[in-house]
Amino acid sequence: MITDFEELSIYQQARELAKTIYSLTRTGDFRFDTRFVQQIRAAVGSISDNIAEGFERQGHKEFIQYLYIAKGSCGELRSQINRALDIGFIPAETHQQLYTAAKRRSIGILHLIQTIKQFDSKGSKYQP
Repeated sequence: MITDFEELSIYQQARELAKTIYSLTRTGDFRFDTRFVQQIRAAVGSISDNIAEGFERQGHKEFIQYLYIAKGSCGELRSQINRALDIGFIPAETHQQLYTAAKRRSIGILHLIQTIKQFDSKGSKYQP
């Protein structure tokens, strides 16, 4: 049984993706577009932050709601990765790697949502 959000593989993978994005945005032309850097960092950070916040609410319904928000942030991140390619901030190979990583996070979140929906329990905060 998982007792802390840090144990969730989707959380760990979201942290790794955030580290990659933060590192990338410190280099090349990216580092000069501060508004874009803020946006892409906010999107990637929102993934792990929403997984953590939803988990800590200890109710399955709330956790699922926050997981959907995290999944939405994956979509936002993919859009920004596309834009980074379009404006020449990243090469096609980097785009493909980042896009695939973001898409995998989205799929992983969806699988967790589907798994939680199969439980009859409402979550630990509803236990006597």
